[in-house]
Amino acid sequence: MEQHVLVVFPHPDDETFGCGGTIAQFTKSGVPVTYICGTMGQMGRNMGKPFFATRESLPKIREAELEKACQAIGIQKVIKLGLRDKTIEFEDPEILADRIEQILRELKPSLVLTHYPGYAVHPDHNALGDVTIRAISRLSDQERPIVHAHAFARDCQDVLGPPDIVNDISDMAEVKLAAIRAHRTQSQLVLGRLANGQLKKPSSKDSYSHMLRRESFWTYNFS
Repeated sequence: MEQHVLVVFPHPDDETFGCGGTIAQFTKSGVPVTYICGTMGQMGRNMGKPFFATRESLPKIREAELEKACQAIGIQKVIKLGLRDKTIEFEDPEILADRIEQILRELKPSLVLTHYPGYAVHPDHNALGDVTIRAISRLSDQERPIVHAHAFARDCQDVLGPPDIVNDISDMAEVKLAAIRAHRTQSQLVLGRLANGQLKKPSSKDSYSHMLRRESFWTYNFS
């Protein structure tokens, strides 16, 4: 059993869509999970349908959504870095790595979940994933946690090979779905497809059914 899991992603909802079921399995088994959330997603394009958020109100709304989602999947502690959405790639990576290294040394996690640098599509995903790997690489072999990296670029399996961690999260499908619903501004596409039954049809174009069945990761190799 893991001692402590640290999750490092840039946006509210990354913790849910990418690994909400895995996190819920950890917390249900009594493993503490801490989430480092880089931004409040203030530049997100989705503001509800019909709109119930504005550019000015969106950060507070997404912060409240994050709180509800974390309650659903059992995350008790969230550390907010307060970075600006869509600008993490322009931050000084060494300064950010300093902040994450300090948290690593305080919490001493046995496992870190983050994005695989270069294979996570969004610039914020790749930048914060890179900074997290930098911070972890500063630790000695004895101190260094295992890293399960989330990747979903189209070519990721061509380059990285198949994921070596594939978690069956079907036992946490309803829990993950509750967290997805909590991220109301960001989840209406998924929820709309659920209402149309597409989540139950793996053959459907752009089906999201896999999101409630499995979550995949690559173990990052520091050597």
